[in-house]
Amino acid sequence: MATKRGPSPKLVGNPFIKKRNLEWTLTLDVPDSIPDTDESSSLDEPTEQELQTEEADPDASAIEAGDAKVEDHLTYFTGLLTKSIISPFPSGMPRLPIEGYRKLYEANSGNPKGAHFIIHQHDHPIAGTHYDLRLQINETSSASWAIMYGLPGDPNSQRLNRNATETRIHCLWNHLIETASNSTGSLLIWDTGTYTVLPGRESSSRRGDSTSESESDHDPSSELTEQEKLHRAFQSRKIRIRLHGTRLPHNYALSLRLTKNEDVAGRAKSARTPTRRRRRGGPAQGGGAARGGRGRGRAKAAEPETTSDSDADSSPDPDPDDDGRSEIVNALAQEAGKGEEDVSAMEKEIRELEDEQVRRTNAYPGATNSIASVHQRRWYLSLDRAACGFVKHRRDGKVVWEPDGAGDGSKAGAHGAGEDAGGRLTFPFYVRGVEVERSAVTGRLGADVLRGEGVVGYVGRKGWRPVLK
Repeated sequence: MATKRGPSPKLVGNPFIKKRNLEWTLTLDVPDSIPDTDESSSLDEPTEQELQTEEADPDASAIEAGDAKVEDHLTYFTGLLTKSIISPFPSGMPRLPIEGYRKLYEANSGNPKGAHFIIHQHDHPIAGTHYDLRLQINETSSASWAIMYGLPGDPNSQRLNRNATETRIHCLWNHLIETASNSTGSLLIWDTGTYTVLPGRESSSRRGDSTSESESDHDPSSELTEQEKLHRAFQSRKIRIRLHGTRLPHNYALSLRLTKNEDVAGRAKSARTPTRRRRRGGPAQGGGAARGGRGRGRAKAAEPETTSDSDADSSPDPDPDDDGRSEIVNALAQEAGKGEEDVSAMEKEIRELEDEQVRRTNAYPGATNSIASVHQRRWYLSLDRAACGFVKHRRDGKVVWEPDGAGDGSKAGAHGAGEDAGGRLTFPFYVRGVEVERSAVTGRLGADVLRGEGVVGYVGRKGWRPVLK
């Protein structure tokens, strides 16, 4: 029987590999100092200084939407607009220098006597082009109205009245903004300055010439601040106000009126919580849903009569060309609800809580509704022709409003109707829309603001027409 072979003393080498090839070694070129794992990973990450720089310069549209915050709004927007000024500045139009823009805000912000106003041109993709009038109501906040066709400027216009829809209370720093995005369109400063609340026609006519100087000196209303006067006028639903701006004519004055029916309808509409949105049929998709498409029992309340309790001279007339776009707030609310299906349940719950807080106070975060503003009430705005320096005459059987004397800035100068030598508007003037109107601070058009914010492919709403008669 054969014996088992013992273990081999060594492994048998591969006869096909040369011995010199077995002596090869692989050497890597390694730097003298190899960074640690944390250091090497930090090469692909921004440094702390870069992060601070990014945090210091958030997007303007994100700040306006509340998605980003800055400590000093005035410094931020002053720097932003300084870099956005068109050079050379467009000729033939008024200009508010950056230094004046800064001082104007500093004098009114945080001041209980502040009376700052702003008129923003807002080209929204859903609501269309409109003009937001905002009046300071306390140290940090302002009341706001959305005006479809801009401010009236022709005392003899066939369409002197405008629908002015009451919107949310804004933070005062919103008066500084020029920004743009695909979802909100372009926003530019059409005019800004301070306001003065004028006495009501009833109180001024009641005093008349029979009021002595001693009685007028002790008039309690003369000791009130402009904010307090605005609060009183707001509660009476009749506001007469003079705007001291950069672009508007000297002595430019407006009248804002809220009828009893519109007050009741607006409060009823604001009290309804939009928990469910149902659209049945074609008409309910537009502005008609807000007017009478929510049920039989509420149809009449949503379509109130528009009889005015003001004097016959300034009674509002329905606008035949207003095809529902005056309900700007409704369009914005419908657009806000479109993306609810695309967010998570938690995000939707957070939005609902935030929206509930805004609906309850009618004020955006950081603002205070100290004037008891009600969302979506429809006011009527018109040119206060008497306060602007016009008197009524009868020419060829027609009533015509003409300037009462010269030197008050109400007549058109040598540069023709609409502007004076410095570019300031004169009567009559007409607001011509986003393709013509420029910022009083930067000189930019709405398209320039979109381009400056890097917005590409924006499509605005079509069909806006200026009031030229």
